[in-house]
Amino acid sequence: MKARILVVDDQKDLRGQIVMALSDPRLTSEEYEVLQAGDVSEVKQLLNGPEVDVVLLDLILPGGDGFELLSTIKKKWPDTEVILMTGQLDGEDKIAAAVEAVKRGAFHFLSKPFAWANLIVTVQRALEHKRAKEERRTLREELVASGGIRPVFKSAAMRAVIAMVEKIASSEVSVFITGETGTGKEVICNALHALSPRAKGPLIKVNCAALPRELIESELFGSVKGAYTGAHQDRIGLFRQAEGGTLLLDEITEMPVDTQSKLLRVLQDKEVRPVGGQTYYKINCRIVATSNRNIQDAISGG
Repeated sequence: MKARILVVDDQKDLRGQIVMALSDPRLTSEEYEVLQAGDVSEVKQLLNGPEVDVVLLDLILPGGDGFELLSTIKKKWPDTEVILMTGQLDGEDKIAAAVEAVKRGAFHFLSKPFAWANLIVTVQRALEHKRAKEERRTLREELVASGGIRPVFKSAAMRAVIAMVEKIASSEVSVFITGETGTGKEVICNALHALSPRAKGPLIKVNCAALPRELIESELFGSVKGAYTGAHQDRIGLFRQAEGGTLLLDEITEMPVDTQSKLLRVLQDKEVRPVGGQTYYKINCRIVATSNRNIQDAISGG
């Protein structure tokens, strides 16, 4: 079945160019069913019809606000991934807009003009993220229905994985899980947490691929009031939110390299310093990271 994509922009020519890019065999081998809307009223009409998989949404639209429309879309179609687009903001205003977009549930934030290849890659990642969520939901339902972990996995290989999970769950070691999208990496993380001494603590999850580059450090490490436009109060960050529990860094290989180096320091020193702050805070959480990439290939490719 073709993925359904809705392109929302008041510029008809740009909508047409996006549609052409989504069907260009030089950019993608996928075939999409693409819908178009030029204003808020047209989108609201489409919301009464079948759900789409991805929405490419312009921030500035006639007849309404892009942020409000984003919230409306996520309320009506909670599983739909929304990619927000804008070409009218710069600097701190763009960062503040990206912060607000993520808060309202956007998958990603793109600045115009964008390279067509970058647009296609972002759409493909959004679709992969949506499919992975659906597959994880199915696995969780099977896990609950089966009454445990082992009955879900019938193959000898997966039973061996579960045996390893049960063995290491009681330790404090960090865990790195690799595998293709939909193979159950998050289910393994859930099992690690549930079987560990930290089971009564929080299990915090973050998709590293879905966070804009400008936001990922404040999301992970926290930030102080005034650290950037839109930072109206202190933010403790996910490492400290996961205190006493487990922090899942999903698709960690999509994290910017400079952030990865800072993450290494956090793992070594067991402390974080919020963006814009001077104080270091001790952390107490188990780290589980996942990736759908072949790590050896990624290392070889630089």
